Amino acid sequence: MPNIVAIVGRPNVGKSTLFNRMVGQRQAITDNLSGVTRDRQYGSGFWNGKTFSIIDTGGFVEHSDDIFEAAIREQVDIAIEEAAVILFVTDVTTGITDLDDEISDKLRKSGKKVVLAVNKVDNPQRQLAANEFWALGFEDTFFLSAISGSGTGEVLDAVVEGLSDEDEEKITIPKIAVIGRPNVGKSSFINALMGQQRHIVTDIAGTTRDSIHTRYNKFGKDFLIIDTAGMRKRRQVEENLEFYSVIRTVSAIEDSDVCMLMIEATTGMESQDLSILQLALRRNKGIVIVVNKWDLIEKETNTARDIEKVIRDKMAPFTDVPILFISVHDKQRIFKAIEVALEVAENRARRIPTSQLNELIDTIVHKQPHPSYRGHPIKIKYSTQLPVPYPAFALFCNYPKEVKANYRNYLENQIREAHAFTGSPVRIYFRQK
Repeated sequence: MPNIVAIVGRPNVGKSTLFNRMVGQRQAITDNLSGVTRDRQYGSGFWNGKTFSIIDTGGFVEHSDDIFEAAIREQVDIAIEEAAVILFVTDVTTGITDLDDEISDKLRKSGKKVVLAVNKVDNPQRQLAANEFWALGFEDTFFLSAISGSGTGEVLDAVVEGLSDEDEEKITIPKIAVIGRPNVGKSSFINALMGQQRHIVTDIAGTTRDSIHTRYNKFGKDFLIIDTAGMRKRRQVEENLEFYSVIRTVSAIEDSDVCMLMIEATTGMESQDLSILQLALRRNKGIVIVVNKWDLIEKETNTARDIEKVIRDKMAPFTDVPILFISVHDKQRIFKAIEVALEVAENRARRIPTSQLNELIDTIVHKQPHPSYRGHPIKIKYSTQLPVPYPAFALFCNYPKEVKANYRNYLENQIREAHAFTGSPVRIYFRQK
């Protein structure tokens, strides 16, 4: 099961503040993406050797007390179903409320790992008052102040204890997640690929709410393809449907090797497509851009070339990615899209022997040395590829913090040129020699 942590709780208890505090810790959380679809927040983190996604379930607009509390209950139910660990946030200044009691009952019955975070404990009086929260019955209960950050490390320690180790889940065949906005043809693509009506298809945006795994084993190809719910823009759907779709899509992205981002030829690459793309890139997934409904476009000599250029310009600086123009309706190039996705999966898994990598880095640096730092040359002494599922390299040098971003990009481009990493992010980390 993908490592997803959901933050739940009443409004105004400090859920978003705690989320922001957690994603602000440099040694723990590696990225933060806000507002992919609505005002919800998504983060990808690393703590004590484990990688996880964290989702803040806040963001409701209050119409009435009853509607508001019902919406909270629905999101708690979804979090219980989908998350590996639930971070339950309460407020020491209000004490235990009836809604806290109700949420606690649901969480205790779920059997999921629950970490209770009693927030706003920032003085001795509140520390004493916080003891009443032991009555909620959670073994992992912590007192903290999200604003100051005190106690958040202990909370993260407890959270990652309930997460699985990445190495425990051995992936034997490539996993391809088809992602994108609603109604771009994701389910139709998989139906055409499988040759049968495996998934419900309608003209109504949001028909697919689950992430559906289908195994393809034909013509010498063996892989898992994952149909995901479309990720919508703000104000276009109800909040709980949005949360259900998003948490499933994030889970599918986490569980995949390659994300096939499907966009419409008639609309091109929109801001929502870029947000979804960034969500996958921040999780170091392989990327293939598939432009569907190509049959609806009036074509001239350079139509495909011009549209491809516009897409790449919007994706910059990550442009080393395959872009295919398909028509699910006409079954045009749908199998080619799969072949390319499998090639990207191979690129993402490619490893460079250490001796060969060091020779390559020496050649690259000799061709274009890094500018000196305060009169001292920056020298890369040793390089190695890290043991992670995507291309990541550690370069040991004398001034790692002084390596400029443009030189990092130069090294990445040269590595890409020497070895086929098309479609996959390449991460370079500079370390003290």
